[in-house]
Amino acid sequence: MSWFVLLALSIALLLFLLFMGVGVFIAFLLLNIAGLLVVIGPRGFGLFSNSLFETATSETLVTVCLFILMGEILFRSGSVEILFDSIDQLIGQVRGRLYVVVMLLATTFGALSGSAVAVASMLGRSLLPTMSARGYQEKLSVGTILAGASLAPIIPPSLLAIVVGSLADVSISGLLIAGILPGFLMSALTLCYVFWNGKNMPVSVSNIERSRSKALLGMAPFLVVVFSVMGMIMIGIATPSESAATGVLGAVFVAIWFRKLSLNMLRDAVYSAVSMSAVLLIIVASAKFFAQLLSLAGATRGLVTFVSGLEFSPDIMFLIMMLIPFFICMFVDQIAFMLLAVPIYQPLVKALDFDPIWFWTLFLINLTVASLSPPFGYTLFALKSATNIPTARLFSAAWPIVGVYIFGIFLLWAMPWLVTFLPSKM
Repeated sequence: MSWFVLLALSIALLLFLLFMGVGVFIAFLLLNIAGLLVVIGPRGFGLFSNSLFETATSETLVTVCLFILMGEILFRSGSVEILFDSIDQLIGQVRGRLYVVVMLLATTFGALSGSAVAVASMLGRSLLPTMSARGYQEKLSVGTILAGASLAPIIPPSLLAIVVGSLADVSISGLLIAGILPGFLMSALTLCYVFWNGKNMPVSVSNIERSRSKALLGMAPFLVVVFSVMGMIMIGIATPSESAATGVLGAVFVAIWFRKLSLNMLRDAVYSAVSMSAVLLIIVASAKFFAQLLSLAGATRGLVTFVSGLEFSPDIMFLIMMLIPFFICMFVDQIAFMLLAVPIYQPLVKALDFDPIWFWTLFLINLTVASLSPPFGYTLFALKSATNIPTARLFSAAWPIVGVYIFGIFLLWAMPWLVTFLPSKM
């Protein structure tokens, strides 16, 4: 069987299983077993078990587990509610204030959870009713929430960036830091779109009677978490795994500071983090073995040779490599497609001489855009489930935000230093 037929059959089988609703882990497991029998035979099961064990015990992926635990402690302790109140008070009395509040909260919640779906659902339940009651335009309100939620996989500590760095053999520290400026860019572009199109924006005032000094004091403990995670990476004191561990300690410190720490809360946080981490590690282990199968079957080498023989320029190849995930991730889970695409894309990135930090950062942003694109974006469904907005109006609000993000990707393509500047200073 030629490498092309094997690769095409593998992709078709995986996408078929995912479209049929089969779990990501089960789909990769079935694909790996079928590929193993075709490429190696029954004697390859020893290689399969060794690969799973090696990936599951990787120190790099410990980072993912610790970041999940950090987010669970902060959310379950109720400390995030204090942060919400503090940000709400600090913005003050400005026109269209809640749009700014949404972006700041989305950035904060995204840094704590790393999940666009979780942030969209949370903001949809907590802020959208308030914005509607205060006379904010529904289309702009929904668009702002979708844009803010989509920052979660981009800004550090992004769980998707850690997974990509592990699969693509790219500096995880570099990928995490690289998301900072693109995250700010997307936030700025979204607010520009909102304020440009907003008419008769209400001047809303916070209902929280607190001085700004007290609001700053309420935010101060969270700065400990931010510094313990990103600050220590940027100044070179800690690796991502070490900074994730200090982030967990910072989250415990915040819970203690606000008197929210309890054994029941810690037990629930650890249980939830272990469950999510176990599933994610198994999926990543299966994806890594899939990459090994592609290499053993000659698909990786054949694909690189095939692309090298094409007369397309690197820019055209970049466009093609971005369009594929954009359309597929409208229908397929981000992580599922990412685990499929990274082993295929990795040799192409090297062959085309793309900067790996730059390419994989834009790849992650592209996956995020696809997840908020109608008709089947996962982030859309998360917001839909949390609100009563008709589907047609939800889609109408989403498309302009898709355009904003695509314009942002164009700027990052035209000015790659926006992605590579901070990692280069590490």
